[in-house]
Amino acid sequence: MNAIKAIRKYLEKNPDAPSSKALARLVAALAEEKSYSLAELYAMDYQAFEMALELLRDWRLDRYYAARLKLFDFVTSAVIPERVAGAGEAPAKEAKPAAKRD
Repeated sequence: MNAIKAIRKYLEKNPDAPSSKALARLVAALAEEKSYSLAELYAMDYQAFEMALELLRDWRLDRYYAARLKLFDFVTSAVIPERVAGAGEAPAKEAKPAAKRD
């Protein structure tokens, strides 16, 4: 089961637990890219702490894949089309001015 689903179930079963509130703040901090106190991780019960670590692993992996996708998008839209367009074409010859006819 992925971390998000496990955390949601945990929060539904234990809505008022201090660990639930700390987990919810962690989820919000990751989503908003804000700071989170490591002391809150330490204060969680063991089950919540393990879910928090799994969430961090998933989040980091997702960010890695998101960064890769951005790179691939950039390469395919900016770099590769230029090379593909010029790959099969002969180098352009300089055009000579046309002779004037009277």
